[in-house]
Amino acid sequence: MATYSCLLSVTLSFLVLFSSCSAQISQVTSRGRQQRTQTQCNIQNLNTLEPQQRIESEAGHTDLWDQNSEDLQCANVAVIRHTIQNRGLLVPSYINCPQMMYVLQGEGLHGASIPGCPETFQYSQQQSQSQSQSRSQGRGDEHQKVRQIREGDVIALPTGIAHWIYNNGQSNLVVVSLHDIGNADNQLDQLFRNFFLGGSPQQEFQGQSRQQGRQQGQQGQSRQQGRHQGQQGQEQNGDNVFSGFNQDLLAEALNIDRELVNKLQRNDRQRGIIVRVQDEFQVVAPQRREQQEREEQEQEKWHQPRGGSNGLEETLCSLSLKHNINKPSLADVFNPRAGRSTSINAYVLPILENLQLSINKVVLYKNAIYAPHWNPQAHSILYITQGSGRIQIVSQRGDAVFDDNVKEGQVVVVPQEFAVVQKAGNSGLEWISFKTHPLAEISQLAGRESFLTSTPVDVLANAFRVSREDARRLRNGRREITLFSPLRSSSDY
Repeated sequence: MATYSCLLSVTLSFLVLFSSCSAQISQVTSRGRQQRTQTQCNIQNLNTLEPQQRIESEAGHTDLWDQNSEDLQCANVAVIRHTIQNRGLLVPSYINCPQMMYVLQGEGLHGASIPGCPETFQYSQQQSQSQSQSRSQGRGDEHQKVRQIREGDVIALPTGIAHWIYNNGQSNLVVVSLHDIGNADNQLDQLFRNFFLGGSPQQEFQGQSRQQGRQQGQQGQSRQQGRHQGQQGQEQNGDNVFSGFNQDLLAEALNIDRELVNKLQRNDRQRGIIVRVQDEFQVVAPQRREQQEREEQEQEKWHQPRGGSNGLEETLCSLSLKHNINKPSLADVFNPRAGRSTSINAYVLPILENLQLSINKVVLYKNAIYAPHWNPQAHSILYITQGSGRIQIVSQRGDAVFDDNVKEGQVVVVPQEFAVVQKAGNSGLEWISFKTHPLAEISQLAGRESFLTSTPVDVLANAFRVSREDARRLRNGRREITLFSPLRSSSDY
């Protein structure tokens, strides 16, 4: 009887543990079922989008796409591009939604401060004498992981994670960033809001249209005057987050003196959000070659599709935040006469399950075609990285809502389910597609594994009112997958 009671107790304990683990797994995986905030997409025409504003900083500039664009509002995203000069530091900031960055050019360092994660990067005992002397003057430096970044890197950041970027290369470091305002994590309004933890950001970075910014600024003026009594001569418009706190309260909260508080709250609009580092920039970071070799080994391992996370294997602290998408050997589809296509989704970079985003990089050779297709689960935001070509987009009414030539630096939004085809010009065409789903797929209209090849001949013949012979020719016209090589009669668009 005692043995039976013991066995029953163990069984019940196991069931409780199993239920607890199942609940955690369910909580983690349920993120994939969260709904995006939907906006109206009354689109009659789509447009090529270019930056509408450039904000200059001390050591670079930032290009902003218009948030009021109907195209971007339909996808519920914002697009920003930072150009950071040598020894330029993009000051720490966080935003109200997930973001995905792509390094267009250059190299540098990237750091992210994830709440609750340990400061694992520290000076070791085998440091130079100068570093030892600096440690003798204080505790020394220790911080969370710092990553080397380079051209082709995709960087994923969850909502509210503070991060910074430093250019330690010889050329400009250029990074384009997609901000997923429609993500379920954003519980504010449908505006991109950037909260800076340093520098002196201009008003344009506060995530408001000009009209909305003026209205909210007028409403908040009286509140600001009352909140900052005693801070004479200090300008209170458009500064970093520390600037808004009462000086005495901030000094007590941080255990610092009033002089240092003044420096934190100092308004220096000329510096902006990309500041010049004057002295030696000292952070604990792995050597560039060592990290690159380790990352390439990891990418070869993780780029192969795998099952989803069980919710217990990895925490946010240990998940990788970046992956390089430029390596040809990692291409998902390759055609020696047409180009290559590479995708990074939640299988390859598990953190993307948290962000509910993915990305695709396409390289088309001269006059090649990316198969006509639609995106079943996601909006697709295309950024042209190189070359030129032609893109056509068709709505559910059968109307061509976009038919135009595109070139480097332009953005085109392809709404969910809208059919699209891309053709490269004589110089080829390359682009990245930010997609608002962690496991985004495409459904092809033509080529192998497409709608045409999977549909019976008689269905096609009757649907299009053509002969069976014509239906067979329609099905078999292209036997390539996704990337179509140019025909002999093909010419530039």
